[in-house]
Amino acid sequence: MKSSVFKPSILAGLRLNNRLIRSATHEGMADEHGAPTQALEKLYLRIAKGGAGAIITGYAGVQQDGRSSLFNMLMIDRDELIPAYRKLTDRVHEEGVPIILQIAHCGRQTRSAVTGLPTVGPSPVKDFIFNEETPHELDEQEIETTINNFVCAAERAKKAGFDGVQLHMAHGYLLAQFLSNHTNRRKDKWGGSTENKFRIVAEIMCRIRESLGSYPILAKINAYDGRKNGMRIEESVEVARLLESSGCDAVEVSSGTVEDGLAIMRGPNPPLEALFSSTFRFKEMPSLMQAISSPFIRFSMLSPKPLRGYNLKAAKTIKQAVSIPVITVGGLHDLTDISSAIESGSTDYISMSRPFIIEPDIVRKFQDGKQTASRCIMCNYCALMIEADKVRCYYGKPPKKK
Repeated sequence: MKSSVFKPSILAGLRLNNRLIRSATHEGMADEHGAPTQALEKLYLRIAKGGAGAIITGYAGVQQDGRSSLFNMLMIDRDELIPAYRKLTDRVHEEGVPIILQIAHCGRQTRSAVTGLPTVGPSPVKDFIFNEETPHELDEQEIETTINNFVCAAERAKKAGFDGVQLHMAHGYLLAQFLSNHTNRRKDKWGGSTENKFRIVAEIMCRIRESLGSYPILAKINAYDGRKNGMRIEESVEVARLLESSGCDAVEVSSGTVEDGLAIMRGPNPPLEALFSSTFRFKEMPSLMQAISSPFIRFSMLSPKPLRGYNLKAAKTIKQAVSIPVITVGGLHDLTDISSAIESGSTDYISMSRPFIIEPDIVRKFQDGKQTASRCIMCNYCALMIEADKVRCYYGKPPKKK
């Protein structure tokens, strides 16, 4: 009997050949203007030819102050970028695979040293990782500008041939910052109740719909995080319901913020070598200080348990509360676990990030019976080294010093 994992389905009006999606992964393969490079095109073609049901791109910035401090982030803030993206989408479509552009603003999770602009957020709350400055609290006009830039980004995505967009509302970036009481301390219409905190998303959704009609809109949300007064499953259920009522076509369930350490992408051992060789906070630290601080840093980087399928329980809870499709990401690398999650009704789709880094053709290998699990060892070198270089698998080996 054919597994439901490999049966075609319709997601947001798009035909998928299976229920395995490449989750948004920062690739570091944009040029200095934020346009996709030939390297990114080649990567997406490998993933498409490798059998992925759909591809969600790495996050693309909607405006310059929301650009990531990671290596070579995609941008979608100017019309001049459309032709390069059109070339990319045309090539992926030749393989019969839908491609969705994730659009984002990093909020306080970036640095002025990189963007050349003040860091912003819903409230002036410093980030433990990006703690060089207190973010500027967005005023009414700045919020309005940000909303319009998300809408313009979606319009450009459609012109560029993308099959839809995904709003990045997870992992502590700007829209997630508005949704969390940890980062949103506002007393006006943009803070307080869940509905008020969601207002910025509701406005983005409404205006995209007014402009683009039934164009597919997905959202990636945090089911929970580890911050004091942060997101909890009870409120994320309400967020999912608000998304559905706002016209969202599907929700991808993730968790964690950058401040939470390796909670977003979990693994058995903290990758200290990658931390000390790539991240701005630690790479210039003297060797003696690195040695002295290593035990504390290692402890702070420990991933919470479980290491596998850690968002499934939350996804099932959210799925029971909404009628739109639910996608789940997070430590689901084994075909048996994937099949069980879908066939038990815990989720409609599974998305993966790290398995596609080590094996872009992982879906084809699953489908052909060549493998039943990803070769990924969850070392998370890939998760940290993207601050300094384009994404690749290090397979637990310390990166070579440049």
